[in-house]
This record gives sequence, C-alpha cells and structure tokens, in this order.
Amino acid sequence: MRIISFCADSIVDAAKKGFFDWVTEQDADIICLQNLGIAEYKLRDDVYFPREYNPYFFDAADGKSNGVAIYTRKLPKAIMTGLGFLDFDMEGRYIQADFDDISIGSLLAPSAYNLDANAQARKNQFFEQYMNHLTKVRNKRRDFIICGNWNIAHRSIDVQNVKENHGVSGNLPEEQQWMDRLFREQSYSDAFRLVTTDADEFSWWPDGTPGENGWRVDYQVVSERMKPRVEFGAIYKVQQFGQHAPVIMDYDYEMPEDETW
Repeated sequence: MRIISFCADSIVDAAKKGFFDWVTEQDADIICLQNLGIAEYKLRDDVYFPREYNPYFFDAADGKSNGVAIYTRKLPKAIMTGLGFLDFDMEGRYIQADFDDISIGSLLAPSAYNLDANAQARKNQFFEQYMNHLTKVRNKRRDFIICGNWNIAHRSIDVQNVKENHGVSGNLPEEQQWMDRLFREQSYSDAFRLVTTDADEFSWWPDGTPGENGWRVDYQVVSERMKPRVEFGAIYKVQQFGQHAPVIMDYDYEMPEDETW
C-alpha cells in the first residue's frame, strides 16, 4: 500500500504547478491532502477529481481556509469528518477513511508561527485534546495511519536552522515533548523515521525556497501494529508544488477489495 500526503497551502496553486499530473502517476492507494484553501464546490475542473480515485473533502465553515481531503482507490467502509472537538471541527482540520481493520486520517494541525500567544495557547489546546483522542482510539481493534501537517518538528534534526528558530512555534520544547509522549508513551511511530535517519530531510520551507530554512513537520504517524509494515519512505523534492513537499510511504499491507456497504 502506498500513501502520499501533501499539505498544499492552496490546492488550486498546487494543481497549476502540476501536482495532480505528478500524483496520479505515483500509483498511490491513498492520497491525503491538507490546507486546500477552497471549498469543494468551487473546484470545477476535473483535474481535482481523478477517475482512479474516490475523493472526499471536509471544508472549513468559511469555505476559504484550511480544508482537508482524502482520495482512495478502494471504497472505504465509512468516512469520518472532524474529531469531535467543538472549538476546531468547524475549521476543516481532519477527515478519516475507515476500511475493514485500518483507518487513514488526513490532519491539519493549528499553527502559531506569528508568535501570537493566543494562537499558541489555542494550538496547545488542540494537541491536548488530540492526545486524549489518540489514547482512546489506540485501544480499538484497528490500525491507524494519520497523515498530515502536524506543525511540529520533533527533533533538532528536523529543523535546518535550529539556533535561528529557537523559541519559534513548532520548535518549542513543550511541543517536542508532546511528540515524545505520542511516540514513547502511546506507542505510535513516525513512519518516515523508521526507515531513514538522514538529517537533511525537510518537507516545509516557510520562505518558499527549498534548501533554505527547512523544517520537517509533515508526518505519517502509524499505530503500533503498523510499525513492522513500513517498507519505504521519501520526501519528493524534484518538483516544487508549494511550500511543502509530498511525503511518500509504502507499507506491507494489502487494501481490502471493494465491497457494497
């Protein structure tokens, strides 16, 4: 099973730069997109709806910010939108496709890169609620792969200019400690780091120029039983579709055959 995750920061702009031409050639079983920046009903062009996939969207209430989507080759058993967080679900931050024994999520976590104290407090609130949610679903008899822009760099290895970004949201000690709890206490794993320890692997360039001020904030996080199934991981940087780069992960897992639900 191949999953590609990409934070578009405007799916319209990414499409113009050739994202859909590229991604439909990658033989992915699932494509997770974040930060579409437009409501589904405004996407008129067929390029956003490849014939090979079943597309599902979750828009923000304002129809112009955030927004997430998931494209699946196989029909899912169910689609879940939102996380049950009253203060965040109207912002279009999470969509999940459920299959027989596995769930794939597309996540856009809140950011606070403008150093606004209120924005950071709100981001912390989201992650506190999200930890509780992940603790609960961990006990379900199914596997999880949660893809997206988590807006946190887990380690110094994941930030190109560590000193310059000291004290910046996304590189705060409390945020990295949250990721430690997720991976150590809750038994989830960063799939990419299970297959590579390279120090120059970044997925986001805030300044828009690859090679300058890189961060790795885009993850595919897997539940415990999926850890031995991770086979390959890469961040695609040959073409630039936006400030983020697609994350490609291959898993030793066969998607279920289509059924009528």
